Amino acid sequence: MHSIKEIQDQIIDEFDFFQDWSEKYQYLIDLGKNLPEFNDSNRIDSNLIKGCQSKVWLNSSFDNNIVIFEADSDAIISKGIISLLIRVFSGHTPEEIISANIDFIDKIGLNSHLSQTRANGLLSMIKQIKIYALAYQARK
Repeated sequence: MHSIKEIQDQIIDEFDFFQDWSEKYQYLIDLGKNLPEFNDSNRIDSNLIKGCQSKVWLNSSFDNNIVIFEADSDAIISKGIISLLIRVFSGHTPEEIISANIDFIDKIGLNSHLSQTRANGLLSMIKQIKIYALAYQARK
């Protein structure tokens, strides 16, 4: 099992492979297309991330002190972004998620290539992931 830091480093390496942002966007879209099938029963308002311009659903489960995330979006770029976040956070303990330093977004240059509304949506996604982790940590 890789640490959150190791997974972020892998993502940074993958994005460094591409020369320009049109290639990076295409890679992001492809990542979104590879998200596991999202169960329609999870497309409920309580799973919608507030603060996202597009619809992004985030569902979580908790077993053996591990948080598992699954998500979907009706927008291809948002779907790619949430797929990266799931890859980073899913399969870790609430403590690891809460204390994680998220630096890959800046290092791959994603922040500077997102519109203001998408950047706000990205922050909302991370915030919601951490809220789930806090709730699971409190439940223990």
